[in-house]
Amino acid sequence: MNEPTKPPNSDRPGSDRPDSDPSDPTIERNVRLVAELEEQALAGRSPGEKIGDAASRLIGSMPFVLFHLVWFAGWIVLNLGAVPGIKPFDEFPFGLLTLVVSLEAIFLSLFLLISQNRMTRQADKRAHLDLQINLLAEAETTKNLRLLEQIADKVGVPREEQPGPDLDQPTDIVRLATRVEKRIPESS
Repeated sequence: MNEPTKPPNSDRPGSDRPDSDPSDPTIERNVRLVAELEEQALAGRSPGEKIGDAASRLIGSMPFVLFHLVWFAGWIVLNLGAVPGIKPFDEFPFGLLTLVVSLEAIFLSLFLLISQNRMTRQADKRAHLDLQINLLAEAETTKNLRLLEQIADKVGVPREEQPGPDLDQPTDIVRLATRVEKRIPESS
């Protein structure tokens, strides 16, 4: 007689949670919503931000590095007079190359900053959303704890007094944020 096989990790705590099934409708809904938010953020970019993002993708690629290696090496070889029949147009110390590279660095830095600023704004929006969700979850947890205490009182289960925060009361977010801000050193 064959015994039924257990799914992998079925003896692991939490393996029966819905998030262990990738076809779970809640997971699918959440993934879809996050994807939609990302698509909206990308669609809402200004033309300058789109150019900055495209430039950032190009700048951060290996072909970009290789192009510059070939370009610099070729420029230097040509202008050291190493190629017969070609007269150097930017002799050592390569002032024209320095000018071109300096201008390129300025524009590349600007493109990167445009892209970074957009990503920072998007990260700030996500952080605010995370805070809102965490506050809602905290309120729900507080309500659940109150309900459990009422049930325990009704059925006569004694409460254990434990030191620490009173978890069945809402968290004072302003007071907590002020305490955190006072304790966290500012970066210099």
